[in-house]
Amino acid sequence: MNAPHEKHAPRTALCRYTTRAVYYGDDDLVGDLLGRASFVDVFMKQTFCRMPTDAERRIVDAVLVTLMEHGMTPSAIATRMVYASSPENLQAGVAAGLLAVASRFVGTMEPAAALLDRIVAAGGNGAAEAQRIAMDYRARREAVPGFGHHLHKPDDPRAIALLQLAREGGTFGARCVALEQLAAEVDAAVGRHVTINATGAVAAVLGDIGIPAALMRGFAVLSRAAGLIAHIAEEQREPSGRFIWDLVDGAMTSERTEKQAEKPAD
Repeated sequence: MNAPHEKHAPRTALCRYTTRAVYYGDDDLVGDLLGRASFVDVFMKQTFCRMPTDAERRIVDAVLVTLMEHGMTPSAIATRMVYASSPENLQAGVAAGLLAVASRFVGTMEPAAALLDRIVAAGGNGAAEAQRIAMDYRARREAVPGFGHHLHKPDDPRAIALLQLAREGGTFGARCVALEQLAAEVDAAVGRHVTINATGAVAAVLGDIGIPAALMRGFAVLSRAAGLIAHIAEEQREPSGRFIWDLVDGAMTSERTEKQAEKPAD
């Protein structure tokens, strides 16, 4: 028997291997998974210890496709610039881009999900909680996570499509309802319509299939990694790193600044 002060060594149930096999949990990688299970299935079981239903699989797949790409965003620019500096290290470019999956870009489903959790936890007072949240953010002049977009107005087509998929698949639940409640209160607080953006919808549809807020950003990381590999593939075919560098340098280094720097001191 171990003494009370002794600590047990941590263990993992994710993977083990023998000389003849590799196991993901209790599943034999070769005998049970390869050619039989999809990437989404294995990811969900490894991460959440259960296989998704058909409806849940459709939602997860749609979320991953939605978050994979959105043009020359900060994450894509970072990936291209770092890859241009270190073309022998594809992973460095991807890692640089993933650092931009955070609280302002791409990863805002996490704080959005936390707000939806508050509304759901309020039960019959959910509408009042949504109003408190909207008024609080309005008073602080801050954007509500999951709302607003510089390009997609009046509505984000990605959000509309994701919520419709949830309705069609029967997974439209308490968090999707909470999102609608919050959207109504945000509009009222601002005095105009504010779009639900893609990450707001992602927070709702993932929350309704049991994904905790603290792990939702992982879906963005997983998805955007694939998109950043695509940016590197395009960078290999048609390099843009030097163009981006020159564009920024030219825009931020003015002729007046150069002349001031050359002017001798009095």
